[in-house]
Amino acid sequence: YWAFPGGVVDDADHDGDPDDDDAHRRCALRELFEEVGLRAAGTSDAPLALRTRLLDRETEAAAAAEFRRGLDRGGAEAIGPATPFARLTTPPFAPVLYRTRFVHIEAPEKFSPHVIEGELVDAAFRGPAELLVEWRRGEHLIAPPVVFMLEHLAELGLERFLAAMPATAASLEAGRLHPIRNVPGVIMAPLDTPTIPPATTTNAYVVGEQRLYVVDPAPEDAREIARLEALLDERSSGGAEVAGVLLTHHHPDHVGGVERIAARYEVPVLAHAETLDRLAARPQGLDVPGARPLGDGVRIPLGVAPDGSEGWELEALHTPGHAPGHLVFRDSRYGALLAGDLVSTVSTIVIDPPEGHLATYLASLERVRALLGPDDVVHPAHGPVASSGRRVLERYLEHRARREHSLVKALSDGLEAEDELVRRVYADVDERMLPIAARSLRAGLEKLAEEGRAEERTAGLWRPA
Repeated sequence: YWAFPGGVVDDADHDGDPDDDDAHRRCALRELFEEVGLRAAGTSDAPLALRTRLLDRETEAAAAAEFRRGLDRGGAEAIGPATPFARLTTPPFAPVLYRTRFVHIEAPEKFSPHVIEGELVDAAFRGPAELLVEWRRGEHLIAPPVVFMLEHLAELGLERFLAAMPATAASLEAGRLHPIRNVPGVIMAPLDTPTIPPATTTNAYVVGEQRLYVVDPAPEDAREIARLEALLDERSSGGAEVAGVLLTHHHPDHVGGVERIAARYEVPVLAHAETLDRLAARPQGLDVPGARPLGDGVRIPLGVAPDGSEGWELEALHTPGHAPGHLVFRDSRYGALLAGDLVSTVSTIVIDPPEGHLATYLASLERVRALLGPDDVVHPAHGPVASSGRRVLERYLEHRARREHSLVKALSDGLEAEDELVRRVYADVDERMLPIAARSLRAGLEKLAEEGRAEERTAGLWRPA
């Protein structure tokens, strides 16, 4: 990804309060020197060797302290040019959250960024509008908070940007949904749902520019649905139109807001027929006029792509195994995959028989893996996106193969009861999660039975076939 230089506040950057403005100033100046070679006042004689030591885990602490001494020699003049102006906190879709302070520094006129071997692979000064055009053409990945900043810079210019951004960022900190876009035309909206730990949120997605489709409006909580509606209303106020709701599957942590979103915007719900049947069979039914089934290979027109190209579409792909009606959606311009519960980037996917079927699920993984390029971005229902999507699916297949190998070994060692097998095969899983792991174990045992490699001689007791 292209991103702004940055890093974590070091012990040497602060005098007891790592969240102090001066700590952020020192951190910004240290990281700029470390990553691109920008020298602050008082550190103008800092040697190249200091940059190298800052990039080495074994020497970075001592090097950071040496850099701090140089800043202290420069006094207020050294850190004064660094101006903190906004703060953003990562939404809670990932195990690690970053509370990021953005700092503005005016570089000397003739400064050119220079990268040495370490954290970065390239560095350059780029105009915001130019870089955004290249991003919309699919030529670069840009970190989502940087996309957000660049768009405001391109629209407002530097002075107005610095004046407006503190309040804009504060509104996001107060609960407004971050406009998280890893590829153009796809906004991630992580929302609180009653999902399976370690996940705490389900990612809804808003796809399109002029014609918007909401994928998996997940939350039941009215306040969370209202946050999604505020995002859609903001997009609509700019001339876009909400055209429909798309569902990956019927599980409760994906469909809590379906009826409310469909009714508010008077749009149809599109999902696989198996999904619609299961939603209709709920005690409360499915109260959505005009629900329509989606089959494998159906293409949904999105209109003009963010780069101005015509014929932009979403293709629905039937990927059963986790759920009988599971769909994923792939966009035709950037190759982005909206994966639902085909994969997660914070855990594995539970296959729960009889609805879940492991062999079918593995076939769905194989099918989608074969369609993805090495740099196609996968957007899961739980966790952050994966910029090397095909590799994520390959890791899933490798993980399932290791689990199966462990299960076959446990059976050959004479373990028979499912409660014994789950403790052996899922020894790396938190004790509290073993009841859920037991369902995936059952799916693995049934797969072996289907292949003639194991048999259930009595309820819950197994042996090799």
